[in-house]
Amino acid sequence: MPGRPPYCLRPRDLRRGAVLTLALLGALGTAASTGCFGETADRTVDIARAGTPAAAPADPAAADAAGPAASPARPGTADREAVARAAAEAVADGKSGKKAAQEVVSRSGDRWGVVYDRTEYAGFEEDLDGRWTGVGLWAGCHRDGSISVDRVQPGGPADRAGIRAGDRLLAVDGKPVTGLTTAEVVTLLRGTAGTAVVLDLRRDGRDRTETLHRAQLRIEPVTVRSLPGGITVIKVSAFTRGSGDRVREAVRGAPPGAGVMLDLRGNPGGLVAEAVRAASAFLDGGLVATYDVRGAQRALYADRGGDTVRPLVALVDGGTMSAAELLTGALQDRGRAVAVGSRTFGKGSVQLPTELPDGSVAELTVGTYRTPAGRSLDGRGITPDLNAGGERTEERARTVLGGLGGTP
Repeated sequence: MPGRPPYCLRPRDLRRGAVLTLALLGALGTAASTGCFGETADRTVDIARAGTPAAAPADPAAADAAGPAASPARPGTADREAVARAAAEAVADGKSGKKAAQEVVSRSGDRWGVVYDRTEYAGFEEDLDGRWTGVGLWAGCHRDGSISVDRVQPGGPADRAGIRAGDRLLAVDGKPVTGLTTAEVVTLLRGTAGTAVVLDLRRDGRDRTETLHRAQLRIEPVTVRSLPGGITVIKVSAFTRGSGDRVREAVRGAPPGAGVMLDLRGNPGGLVAEAVRAASAFLDGGLVATYDVRGAQRALYADRGGDTVRPLVALVDGGTMSAAELLTGALQDRGRAVAVGSRTFGKGSVQLPTELPDGSVAELTVGTYRTPAGRSLDGRGITPDLNAGGERTEERARTVLGGLGGTP
């Protein structure tokens, strides 16, 4: 699947309130300058926020890594001071600080940088629990600025109204959405449960209007099912709060000695702390990933006590992103899992949040992360050990597990 929304990286030293973000804010091949920031939903799957942003990084270690305020920005990144200055000048002139800041970010070449207003940023908080208020549709932004429905939440208001993937979204409550960022579309779709929202759509050249009522929706980030032979399939749709422990519980509940398929296909990432927690289900401590913030190195480690013997296959595809890639790379590099599927998306840069004078928040790129073997995934992704696509992926994975002794 194409791009997805921002992701949060919380380093292992949580006692110091570490807050970094891994943001995925663009569709494949789409630059920030187009004004089209990826693909998301009236719920933003994993815009993970742990605490509030500040003018300087919230984590002391990150602050040390950032260096003096006058440090120049890395190539392809936006300078924090320049962004804040543009916003302050715009506010002083009675203009939009968010718009001015976004113009600076766009010109900087920071592919993953983006600016949110107060409402957009505050709305992301509920996504940490896999809950949101909306109509249950995921919207994708295209190169020409148009917005289409990528998928719908089964049983949600959009699904009940007959809205389907591929429908073109033209307007929300009479406001045209073409040219808007997906974050702005999210804000229009969200609201109070029970309130009405009018969507103008187009399908096969025919326009239609639907009035939907927003509802409290929820998605289970981790689901478990069994296959013949005792194989347990653990599907992780996003790394929201508690998903790491859910993976650990699923592994503990699997039949002794039987194989596990860790299905990360279509997983857009999430809280990296949860991805590290999930890695701990299969590792007995040790390195999960390293990351840098303006040149200073940091590391993420698994907890001890994971199952290091059970045969394991990780299922991946082009929709496997960010924190999900970090997890896959760790299991692959540590020799713990065989990756089956297709090349992953390739998102491995680190963003830090900066609060601007008008209360908007800029997420700006400051560094990258690497797998235990030192691989940078940004722009490259992960190449699976065994290529497979579509329905054959699970079939090939079962064959691999059989070879590893993962079936009775």
